[in-house]
Amino acid sequence: MTAAEQAGLKERFREIKTGADARWKDLWREDQPLVLVGAATCGRAAGSMDVLEAIKNELSKRNIKVTVMQVGCIGLCYSEPIIEIIKPGRPGISYANVTPEIAVQLIEDYLVNDNPRPDLALGSAGEEALEGITRLSDLPMMKPQVRIALRNCGLIDPERIEHYIARGGYQGLERALRMSPEAVIEEVKASGLRGRGGAGFPTAVKWDIARRAPGSGKTMVCNADEGDPGAFMDRSLLEGDPHAVLEGMLIAAYATGAERGFLYVRAEYPLAVRRLRKALAEMTEHGLLGGDILGSGFAFDLRIREGAGAFVCGEETALIASIQGGRGTPRPRPPYPAQAGLRGRPTTINNVETLANVSAIMARGAAWFAGYGTEKSRGTKTFSLAGNVARTGLIEVPMGTTLGEIVFEIGGGALDGRGIKAVQTGGPSGG
Repeated sequence: MTAAEQAGLKERFREIKTGADARWKDLWREDQPLVLVGAATCGRAAGSMDVLEAIKNELSKRNIKVTVMQVGCIGLCYSEPIIEIIKPGRPGISYANVTPEIAVQLIEDYLVNDNPRPDLALGSAGEEALEGITRLSDLPMMKPQVRIALRNCGLIDPERIEHYIARGGYQGLERALRMSPEAVIEEVKASGLRGRGGAGFPTAVKWDIARRAPGSGKTMVCNADEGDPGAFMDRSLLEGDPHAVLEGMLIAAYATGAERGFLYVRAEYPLAVRRLRKALAEMTEHGLLGGDILGSGFAFDLRIREGAGAFVCGEETALIASIQGGRGTPRPRPPYPAQAGLRGRPTTINNVETLANVSAIMARGAAWFAGYGTEKSRGTKTFSLAGNVARTGLIEVPMGTTLGEIVFEIGGGALDGRGIKAVQTGGPSGG
């Protein structure tokens, strides 16, 4: 890409970013409070939509001007429904296990009478603890975390692309498009990123194989067929920050030479599917999907394929068979999908979390990502804590964190203080 073409690409993205920043800034008005309601699947199952309706009705009845926004899961699933109230010039205060009645009371006590109700508060978002309210980042479940893949979950409206862009979204794509595909692969290689789907295969090596594979019609696939009972890492990411994953797909497609892509997600994730469809429409509207993306000459077509819930379709070759309309049955390897996959053409398959890391790596650099984790396993890993543990939810911790730390310090140990007899990693299909 010539210097003039690079300058044109940067200018196109700057225009998009400027508009997004303005709309994001409008949320934080000096004259208007903001209320965030956790509206991912975990929150909805606990009753957050009833809480949302109660908040809207009470604000309307009192004629109070407040911006109310749905966000994804912050990970503290044991405390859902969670809402956060942010008054102008003050740190946000999160409240746990909120009912419609408590929500109405908080409007009366905090928004109207300026009593923050420390007795109901979960934590505050400020740098310093408020009187009687712990900092959210000091909670046992939050303090050890480093949120890279989950960086925006619970903080943005997942159905507003401008929120993602204003918080640094698509900067990784803009940077990647100014580099050669080979340089992008080298950047990912330097980060030490390995696949987060289970096998831990080096991401850059997989991309390089696909890049070098002969033939046209190369394909990029995101594997979102999360089938383990008790696992909800991918679902929460797709519900709370779909653009982080989609941006990662675009970067991977550019690096490997893919012309089309499929996001294979199980139909049991209706909220994730809905938000992904909205995200694809927003990307197209902003010139981030389709032909000549950001004027770079890179074109990419991306579609969603819903799986029917077959556990085996989490395996690469079975997933490909399902996308092609056949029964989800694995086949022997080699050839590997990167050599001969969908319709016999080179196909790169990465999972949801891997791609969310890619977008962050390209935005902030390989050295930053490699600064977390261990020598052989760089970065972070998400885990869903489920079962008989005191604090269930979704966490992201540096590689090298021990199982004991996860279960006892972050998860709070067994329910009711009982002893731990066994821990099953990976659910029923775990090793």
